[in-house]
Parts: sequence; structure tokens; C-alpha cells
Amino acid sequence: MPFNLQPGDFLTIGLLVVLEGLLSADNALVMAVMVLALPKDQHKKVLSYGLIGAFGFRVLATLLAIYLIQIIVVKLLGGLYLLYLTYSHFSQRGGEEARHTPPPARPAFGLSAFWATVVRVELVNLAFSIDSILVAVAMSPKMPVVLAGGILGIIAMRVVVGQLLKLIERYPALVDGAFVIIAWVAVKLIADYAHAMHWIAWEIPQMVELGVVIVIFAGAFWYARRRER
Repeated sequence: MPFNLQPGDFLTIGLLVVLEGLLSADNALVMAVMVLALPKDQHKKVLSYGLIGAFGFRVLATLLAIYLIQIIVVKLLGGLYLLYLTYSHFSQRGGEEARHTPPPARPAFGLSAFWATVVRVELVNLAFSIDSILVAVAMSPKMPVVLAGGILGIIAMRVVVGQLLKLIERYPALVDGAFVIIAWVAVKLIADYAHAMHWIAWEIPQMVELGVVIVIFAGAFWYARRRER
């Protein structure tokens, strides 16, 4: 990948930041829901670790972008995991009130609850980042452009996650809507994998995915505000 930058490359970086923000809307929502399971004073710390991990993965993945298609199975695993999260949420006992109160995070992978959540956030970041990186590489073959756009987009996503956390804490009924979005994102990831494996001839466009996310979130927000009144 060439390193010489032209004036037009800076416009490309700006476009990549905007695109990263759009493509990461569902990623941010998933991260916010996962972090809610921890005590409030640990939210920023987990997101900071997630940000560091996202930086590291973005640099490595950009260097190895041409090989990313070979690990497309990450999308399948990510989609299945998100479906499991959705099933666990809606099948828990205690009814609606219990669903709107995130259960405490539990240890996993031989790690404490805190570090297990960090690992889950990083794994989800991995699944979501493949699309963003491939789109970035398609827009520019220059590594500095791809890295700059991706990293600035990740910083923007961190801000979005923080605002989503505040919104979900303000309107607990939004949690259900968030998990509906997570289920939709899981379907998108699995469909992407099936398309890459030539099992299906069609794929879900990114703008359609984003449009569905916006519609679901708007409906969930309207419902949450109505419940509070």
C-alpha cells in the first residue's frame, strides 16, 4: 500500500470517519448493552480497554487486509453469539422488569467478571470490524488513509457508546429494543457469511441494515418514553 498522501486523501479520511460512524452504530449499541452488566463505575474503564483493543486490531487487520476474507468465519461466530445473547435476554425469568435490569456480569474464560466482559467486547469488535476494514481498503489503497479514517472512527464510536449508556440508563425499556437490534445484526452477520460461502446469492446492503437499526431504535425510544410517562 503506497504511503504518499495527496490533498484528496484527506477528503477520503473524512469520508471514512463518517462511514465508520454509520457502520459502527450497531456495534456501539451492542457494546453499550454488554457493558451495562458491570457496575457503573467500571463502564468507562471497560470501554477504554475496548478502545485500545480496537486500535490494535484495526492496525493489524489493515496490514493484513488482503487476508481478511480468509477469516470470514468470524462473522458466523459473531452472529451466533449475538443470537445467544438475545435468546438469553428474552428467555430470562422475572418478566419485563427483570429484562430491563441488566444481570450482574459473571466470570468466564477463567477470568474475573470485569476482564471477561473486556474479552467479550473485543470479540464483538473483531466481528464488526471486518466490514469496516474491507470498505476502507476498497475506498483507498493507502495504509495511512485507511488507518487514520478507521482510528478516528473508533474514537467517534467510543463517544457514541457513552451517550447510548446514558440513554439506556435513563430509559430502561430501551434494553428490549437494543436486543431486537442485536438479533437483527446477528442475522446480517450470518447472511454475510452465507453469501461469502456462496450459499445464498443475495446480501443485505449496509444502508438497509442501518435503516432497520434506525427504525427499531426509534420505535423502542418512543415506547420507552411512553412507558415513563
